Amino acid sequence: MNSKLRIVPIILTAVLSAGLLFGGWFLYKQVVVAGPLEEALREVPGVVSGKPVIDADHVNVHLNLAPDADLREVYERIVTQGAPAIGDRKVRLFIEDSEDAGLETIWSTVLFDVAEAMETRRYSKIPAALKELEQAYPGFKASTEIDADNVYITMRRGDAVKHVVLPRIPDTLGVWPNA
Repeated sequence: MNSKLRIVPIILTAVLSAGLLFGGWFLYKQVVVAGPLEEALREVPGVVSGKPVIDADHVNVHLNLAPDADLREVYERIVTQGAPAIGDRKVRLFIEDSEDAGLETIWSTVLFDVAEAMETRRYSKIPAALKELEQAYPGFKASTEIDADNVYITMRRGDAVKHVVLPRIPDTLGVWPNA
């Protein structure tokens, strides 16, 4: 019995099977997981736009916030309203603020103090350091909040706003991706 394997139908079947498998997985991820989370983001006060990127361990949420947004409340609402899609993944916020060189310069002057306070877990030093900056730079205002997961810092100078979310339990040898 001499049968010849036809290579074209085998390859075509393998390609179609892989396309259906990965296409179905991608569709499931977009419709069942990311879709409800994107809808939850639209309902959060202070969120102008948001895009979740979901991987195995984290949900990275890229946000554009209104200038008067309450950063801690935004995080809390995302975690609460997006709970079915988030599951047991950690939520990380990446906030896209408008660039302001003056505000970045002010932030860089206090970055060492903030990093030290985060490392030593003396979080009360952060508002004190920012208060000193308010006195040193006219027109600069800063507010801080804290919860079990993060320290939230909002800095304002004129129309410019910078939001920073610092995880209270940092990734090993990681850096603050949004600082």
